[in-house]
Amino acid sequence: MDIDKINSELIELITENRNTIDEFSSTIINKFRNEALNEFKKTGIPTKANENYKYTDLTSVFNKNYNVTFKPIAIEIKTDNLFKCDVVNLDAHVTTLSRGRYIENEKIKKLENGIIVASFHEAAIKYPEIFEKHYAKYGKIENNSLYALNTVVAQDGIFIYFPKNALQNKPIQIINLLLDKEGFFYSTRNLIVIEENAQANIIFCDDSLSVGEFIGNTATEIYVGKNAELNFYKIQNEHNESCNISSTFIYQDKDSRFNSGVYSLLGGLIRNNFDVNLNAEGCESNLNGLSLIDKNQHIANFVYMKHTKPHCNSNQLFKTIIDDNGSGAFNGQVYVCKDAQQTNANQTNKNILLSNMAKINTKPHLVIYADDVKCTHGATVGQLNEEAMFYMQARGIPKKEAKMLLMYAFANEVIESVKIESLRQKIEDLAQRRLNGDLSLCRNCSARVINQ
Repeated sequence: MDIDKINSELIELITENRNTIDEFSSTIINKFRNEALNEFKKTGIPTKANENYKYTDLTSVFNKNYNVTFKPIAIEIKTDNLFKCDVVNLDAHVTTLSRGRYIENEKIKKLENGIIVASFHEAAIKYPEIFEKHYAKYGKIENNSLYALNTVVAQDGIFIYFPKNALQNKPIQIINLLLDKEGFFYSTRNLIVIEENAQANIIFCDDSLSVGEFIGNTATEIYVGKNAELNFYKIQNEHNESCNISSTFIYQDKDSRFNSGVYSLLGGLIRNNFDVNLNAEGCESNLNGLSLIDKNQHIANFVYMKHTKPHCNSNQLFKTIIDDNGSGAFNGQVYVCKDAQQTNANQTNKNILLSNMAKINTKPHLVIYADDVKCTHGATVGQLNEEAMFYMQARGIPKKEAKMLLMYAFANEVIESVKIESLRQKIEDLAQRRLNGDLSLCRNCSARVINQ
């Protein structure tokens, strides 16, 4: 099936179900659908002709028959029985999604210090003033067809709100579970608002506990207010028949701090898009990523870091280890506006290829219109250090273990940036077992992925 037919079938599906989409949503969300649909009609699913998707083929994953529903379906998941991959010693507020929908009976959780964790759908109804102020304000649908597609069909997901001066006693952990045995297409929409002087720790975990072919298109908008701080972590641990497309838009206010880590441990095709706007003086943004790829998997990270105002700092460090026929891509741009003097920006992408068939395409670049800045960018592609391998083997360390030690040392620079100690230990454990060839999701899971 060619891309034109895929686009026309998607548009037909949306048009036929438009009344249902609107019925099970709110007026605030519905009012953005027409503009987004028009934009999607113009651009469609991005192909390799699009420079930003030059090395990521989405046509092959969209060219499949997926189930899709626009009506809420009652799903009962006993997480105590099905999902026991909790982070050891992590005392967190846990909320669960399935098929991109909030599935817990308690649709709105009011936590300590006025913090709210809720269904995206319910929040649009119960908190319209907060919701309308921030929804669809930080992502741009122009020339972003996947975000436009998400906006057209968005119905549910997660809403998180930290009021002014709110301090968090526990992290918030969002677990997105994929359980269907048959293929399924889902869209998730998330909105996170961190008000002035608030501090938050949020963890998103994508996990699959069945072998169905999934394609998820998730969009997350984040507002970080004046002097606020958000530590935001994503752990992606699905299976080889899954496609995970994630677009995250971050808007930072004066003196805010945004620290992010995305750990792509397993998945058939993963595409992470980050659009960060440092929109006031004194902002700091730190983005870290680790991708572990083998078989025929593909993981791509795209970062657009926009420095709009003076005296802001940003740092990017993305690392990838690729084996077998796996492939990866990194496309990062630091954009410094004319008024953004005294900008300090660093962008680094490092990659290790373990086989002759492994591929990486990397494109870090700078666009600078200010004249008083410190900006660096760079990329490396190589293999494991043969001298270091020889040195360890000469001292009695087996070749497999020596290889493992070098890979973990390479990855650890990204892992150690996690500020939550128990989460960092969990990621270390998952990364070590992944590098060692253990493809199971978690040794504690009673439901395990098969046919890896």
